[in-house]
Amino acid sequence: MYAVIATGGKQYKVAEGDILRVEKLGAEDGATVTFDDVVLVSTDKDILVGDKAAKASVKATVLRTAKAKKVTVYKYKPKKGHHKKNGHRQPFTEVKIDSINA
Repeated sequence: MYAVIATGGKQYKVAEGDILRVEKLGAEDGATVTFDDVVLVSTDKDILVGDKAAKASVKATVLRTAKAKKVTVYKYKPKKGHHKKNGHRQPFTEVKIDSINA
């Protein structure tokens, strides 16, 4: 059984026991989070999409909240002497999928 959930403007294909990184959620470590925006649910017998999948939910446990590796952003304009260097670390939340309720 697997499901496709939408969170943080992205869609993720998840199954029970999966560990994935999603955009930062406002939850503490060890808290239980419910994803209600389910796009698709695949059971052993059939596939639920649309209104049927909207009734489903996915429960997950927050493992940790951290920042990803640094990405260097370098702006350069030739012949003008313009250089600008910035760094960015995107925050994320790592969750473990506990159950899929269809």
